[in-house]
Amino acid sequence: MWPLDPQNRAAGSRAEGDRQLVLQIAGGSPDALGALYDRYARIVYALARRMLHQAEDAEEVVQDVFSQVWREAARYQATRASVAGWIVVLARTRSIDRLRSRIARPDVASAVEPESAPPIASGQPNPEQEAMAEQSAKAVRGALQQLPEPQRVLMELAYYDGLTQSEIAARTGVPLGTVKTRIRTAMATLSAALTI
Repeated sequence: MWPLDPQNRAAGSRAEGDRQLVLQIAGGSPDALGALYDRYARIVYALARRMLHQAEDAEEVVQDVFSQVWREAARYQATRASVAGWIVVLARTRSIDRLRSRIARPDVASAVEPESAPPIASGQPNPEQEAMAEQSAKAVRGALQQLPEPQRVLMELAYYDGLTQSEIAARTGVPLGTVKTRIRTAMATLSAALTI
């Protein structure tokens, strides 16, 4: 067996550190929640901002996600997803909830806001954690770019625009069964590419 390169060792160490933080959060540690927030708040904010196009809504998603992490840490299952993956799924779900809320209440959705909103800052960021988060984001973007275009386009519609598979089929004209197959195949490819 080949030894792990330094990048894979760092990623494995970070993943184990994340799991330990979730265990501590489940035990009631606010410091562990703060550490996890410092690692992932910017990623959650960036995803929510891309989906929602409003800084205020994105900030609320960040708060909602980490409140949910606090409440549900004991239910986290490492066999189902990495901590980072779990947090990204929570961010996407909360963002979709906000998008649907806007549709239900269009008067709230009419606010227009400048694109130059500053990112959320949390205390003094750890440069090593920022570098690791950026490396993870870069790996995800790289893996996404490696997908065949028909799969990549559908994944972007699902995860960045928050569309359901039925909505994707209606928007693209691709049959629903094909949409489901392409997304399932893309998820398996991404999972294999991003597995440590």
